[in-house]
Amino acid sequence: MTALPSAPPTIVALSSALGRAGVAVVRVSGARAAAVFEKLCRPATQPEPRRASLRDVIDPATGELIDHALTLWFPAPHSFTGEDVVELHLHGGRAIIKAVIENLCRLDGFALAEAGEFSRRAFENGKMDLTEAEGIADLIDAETAAQRRQALRQMDGALGALYHDWADRLTHALAFIEAEIDFADEEIPPDIAAQRLAGVREVLEALTAHLNDNHRGERLREGFTVAILGAPNAGKSSLLNALAQREAAIVSPIAGTTRDVIEVQLDLGGYPVSLVDTAGLRESADAIESEGVRRALARADQADFKILLFDGSAAVPDPHTLALLDGAALVVVNKSDLGSAPPPLLAKTDSVSPLSLSVKTGEGLTELTAKLIHEIDRRFMPTAQPSLTRLRHRLALEECQRFLQSALSATQTELSAEDLRLAVRSLGRITGRVDVEDLLDIIFSSFCIGK
Repeated sequence: MTALPSAPPTIVALSSALGRAGVAVVRVSGARAAAVFEKLCRPATQPEPRRASLRDVIDPATGELIDHALTLWFPAPHSFTGEDVVELHLHGGRAIIKAVIENLCRLDGFALAEAGEFSRRAFENGKMDLTEAEGIADLIDAETAAQRRQALRQMDGALGALYHDWADRLTHALAFIEAEIDFADEEIPPDIAAQRLAGVREVLEALTAHLNDNHRGERLREGFTVAILGAPNAGKSSLLNALAQREAAIVSPIAGTTRDVIEVQLDLGGYPVSLVDTAGLRESADAIESEGVRRALARADQADFKILLFDGSAAVPDPHTLALLDGAALVVVNKSDLGSAPPPLLAKTDSVSPLSLSVKTGEGLTELTAKLIHEIDRRFMPTAQPSLTRLRHRLALEECQRFLQSALSATQTELSAEDLRLAVRSLGRITGRVDVEDLLDIIFSSFCIGK
């Protein structure tokens, strides 16, 4: 006789941050969540749904008082996970948290939650799709205003709604193709086939434009890189320290002091920016310094944006720095406090508009910061359409794009139908409609415990 599968455990976790705090939140979700009131709370009656109630939390074995807590009761399905959920808002002492969680886990059918298990249950119970779940993770990790706004938009379903809409339109087109196959002996009006192809082309065009986004959403989620490059003693390390507002790099009048890449994290206008100081660009017989220059040039290639820093007191601009000038570079001339004009080759032209500053006096730093924010805005400012935020999304969309192109060029109706089915499946893998079991552990394992 085959045993019936056991019910999933009621899960328990600390949902607030670890460590001492004014308030700690312990979350419980599952079929036996209401037992928390019966076993650990006095009075033992269930409070009104979604209404805070002050209770004594006790040790069920001894009756000893553990804490006074605000309790919240969210009966299924109107909860974050879609299951019965209880929240205990406790004082945030380590001893209190430890005692409450240990006593909860001793209850029959209770267990500690794994990483991301609350959000996974919410997904499995239809409370959110995978893009919304990833938006929650991004919101927790957000360090700047721009990251927060993007994560909130995704968590609220904007990205999932876009992909669901494309999938629905392709499914509608697929229905027309299936009708042509099933009723091959019947005469299908020619305008029906034209409408079907037009709908597929519209989705393909929209998807292609979505992919050609300069990796906007991914860069915002991961952070932008700005590399400072220039000749030795141009003032790169001093500029890094000035923008970071701390002594992050060693400053010395000795040329070649910086030999490795130094990186600091900044919040510039709400954008997460990694500002990189590099070795001075010059030819050197010193093997270590040469390696530093090689790394500097490598970071220049990888950077989203470059600050090319020139010494305003030099007779001519450094040729090694000048060679890096392109559309992703901002030309800055340092040492304006010396009263020298920029070298002639750096005069303002249609392609170059040097920014003059003095790291020593601070003159021009505000303008430089504003210019950097403007350049990031220009390249990566969010658009009306939500941005894709993860490599997983991009790979699935590129696969969908290939299937749509194949569907439009197919010479047989059956082949076109199969390509459309595969295209819809590719979109479904992003939101979690199909073929997602192999993705779940990867996605939700990155969550913190209690979420």
